[in-house]
Amino acid sequence: MKIKTNDLETEAHLALPASGKGPGVLVLHPWWGLNADITNVADRLAEAGFVALAPDLYNGRIATTIEKAGEYADALDEEASRAMVEAAAKALQTHEACLPRPIGVIGFSLGAMFATWLAHAQPAQVRAVVLFYGLGWPDHTNTQASYLGHFAENDPYEDDDYRDSFEQKLKENGRPTTFHIYPNTGHWFFEPSRPDAYEGAAAALAWQRTLHFLQQTVA
Repeated sequence: MKIKTNDLETEAHLALPASGKGPGVLVLHPWWGLNADITNVADRLAEAGFVALAPDLYNGRIATTIEKAGEYADALDEEASRAMVEAAAKALQTHEACLPRPIGVIGFSLGAMFATWLAHAQPAQVRAVVLFYGLGWPDHTNTQASYLGHFAENDPYEDDDYRDSFEQKLKENGRPTTFHIYPNTGHWFFEPSRPDAYEGAAAALAWQRTLHFLQQTVA
């Protein structure tokens, strides 16, 4: 389906449950773009009974190398991307298949930044946030959501002290928060398209925890 703001239009991958209706989950991609890993996450959510929507913040571009992904991420207009994320959240919540209740948001790396921002910007509309090896700004922790985080033990892209302080800030603000650290993993351990980083056992455990969390918070 298409997502529109005042200035932009992009595609989004919509996945619907077999039951026809379900709670909504927004899926925000990493710096690679809306690739098969992320559309597959949306499809798996639908199989579990959720209405999942994954917007394309890169407007069709997909990176396969770190260099190109960094180039795309650096060129991203943050304000325009935030507007697109808000538009996607609204499109999800107003879709006929989506139950009329606050949604969950899953953010991968780059997408985690937008997930924490959305929960801060629309506290009444976001009930649950799942972060995969990514965080946000400290002032985005004053929200009404519950948080689940999946982080790698060996991750050059995320600072351990900052991750711990972010978790603590969420808890200080009264947010139910659980961050998991997966031993012997690195950034992108959940994504099969990154064979240099993918860890099947850790990915399976993270997915099991994610489904349980979403079922407890937005289902």
